[in-house]
Amino acid sequence: MVVQSADSHDKLSVIENCDTKVKVLKIKVLSAVLAMFVAMQSTSFMEESMRIVRTRDYEDMSRKAANVISAQIILKPNCILGLATGSTPIGTYTQLAEWNKKGDLDFSQVSTYNLDEYRGLSHEDPQSYHYFMRKNLFDLVNIDIKNTHVPDGSNPNVAEACSEYDALVAAAGYPDLQLLGIGHNGHIGFNEPDDHFSKGTHCVDLTESTIQANSRLFDRMEDVPRQAYTMGVQTIMSARSILVVANGDDKAQAVYDMCYGSITPQCPASILQLHTNCTVIADEAALSLCSAE
Repeated sequence: MVVQSADSHDKLSVIENCDTKVKVLKIKVLSAVLAMFVAMQSTSFMEESMRIVRTRDYEDMSRKAANVISAQIILKPNCILGLATGSTPIGTYTQLAEWNKKGDLDFSQVSTYNLDEYRGLSHEDPQSYHYFMRKNLFDLVNIDIKNTHVPDGSNPNVAEACSEYDALVAAAGYPDLQLLGIGHNGHIGFNEPDDHFSKGTHCVDLTESTIQANSRLFDRMEDVPRQAYTMGVQTIMSARSILVVANGDDKAQAVYDMCYGSITPQCPASILQLHTNCTVIADEAALSLCSAE
């Protein structure tokens, strides 16, 4: 047995005290660094908040976007999703439906709120977004149809239709994740270029470029609705996270303006630069004007 002298004990005590002081100092330094990092993040969120994911093509974009949405559902089974229409998200919806069919994804507790709907179309009209969502997602997964919501385009009373939808979205607590496409003119939802950013759900006169872009989905140009009900920009920005999908070189200028242009209602999507949790997933063509770095 080794017997230590009192002097040895004193030395060990000094060493232990020094170790403790060093540990405390390290914790204080780390705390200070962490506090500084948080402060820097809060003051420079515009530079770091918009994440851009570059994909090879439309299929790759769709799969990666579906991964983000599926992760949200898995982490929070009763999550609230804000959903978009148009041709861009169809591939994403197809992938989500496939995973649901395989049993990898469960929509049974999910609630959804769509961005917009054409004014004047019934829910059963094949060109309505009610019909679009049932065809491309709702009828393909195990979601409770009572938990799906789309603005009521069949209601001719603008004030009533808009206020009722605003109340629904607000009562739900706003989306955990909002899926967006982007128009050629930078619109999100049907929020067209304007001299101000919109607030709540409202009726909008569609621009000629939007009517032209949507005409491919109708038999005749005169059949394309000229008005729509849409969530406002303020409502969209209330989502806890935002996911934007874009593909094709015809979207390149809009995507560049959204990510790097001036924040202006002339490009409604540019407001997303101010969101604290926004991800853009786009193919090479749509990001052709954006730096690859």
